[in-house]
Amino acid sequence: MISASFVKEALDSLRRRGLPTEPVLAAADLTGYADQPVSAETYGKMWLALARELDDEFFGLAARPMRPGGFTLLCHCLLNAATLEQALRRALRFLNLVLDDPRGELTLERGLARIELRENGPPRSAFAYRTYWIVLHGVICWFARRRLPLRHVDFRCAEPDFCDDYRLFFGAPVTFGAPLSLLAFDAAFLKLPINRQEGAMRSFLRGAPANILVRYAHDAGLAAAVRQKLRASAPADWPNVEQMARILRMPASTLRHRLQDEGHSYRAIRDELLRERALERLAEGRLGIAELSETLGFAEPSAFYRAFRKWCGVTPAAYRKRIVRNQKASLR
Repeated sequence: MISASFVKEALDSLRRRGLPTEPVLAAADLTGYADQPVSAETYGKMWLALARELDDEFFGLAARPMRPGGFTLLCHCLLNAATLEQALRRALRFLNLVLDDPRGELTLERGLARIELRENGPPRSAFAYRTYWIVLHGVICWFARRRLPLRHVDFRCAEPDFCDDYRLFFGAPVTFGAPLSLLAFDAAFLKLPINRQEGAMRSFLRGAPANILVRYAHDAGLAAAVRQKLRASAPADWPNVEQMARILRMPASTLRHRLQDEGHSYRAIRDELLRERALERLAEGRLGIAELSETLGFAEPSAFYRAFRKWCGVTPAAYRKRIVRNQKASLR
């Protein structure tokens, strides 16, 4: 599901120009919409309707518009790339020519591939950077045939009101007020081969942009089987990697290598599910922090505090306060 705050930010692209939101909401089957999460498919319909209304697939968030059809042309430019690095550099060159500002640049630093955004003026909105990352990261994941786990995402702008929605969306540490906006992943992925056919791309484009709003291949392959096994039990009872390998009837080394081939690790999957449960329980508000820590299988609350700060950049208590504050604000 896509957060209600992201729906509001998208519709603000119309409001800033004094345009009505009702036609776009109707096109997305959201007539009479009240603040609530929507499906990726619904948000994708709204994205397309906004692009038509504004004549800009980037919603007026860059120096120049990306006219409808720009995303399709971007994909055609990447079709015959040999490696992910070549595809990524082509994508950045295309977006730089079309948007002019911000300008993306690929840099390699300490084993990380960093896509850095250079800008001439003041910071843009968090929504503008998020839109850029959705387009770029979604496309390269599809061409690479696997999800590219993010190491961290930095935003040059100030922290938005619903910053926790951003941290949950990217599934990686998110920093606001950074010197520049950037997205980082392991540089080893740049060597991945690209082998996509035009027919498959046409099918991909028919499902866009809904299919780039969710993490690629999130529910496919061995990683999905591991998630299913872990979700079936309490975190305190989760097996280690050797025990999980026995459950799946394969050597532990095979489990590790196959997860790595899909762009995952067993520890990262466990952390992701732990974080999901922690955020859900904090939003429910029924458990105290110490009780929640025990429920999630942490030996002591301090270990949970450290893990949560690593996931979300704030303490569990601060996160819960933000939820309460945002809920009160949405009721005004």
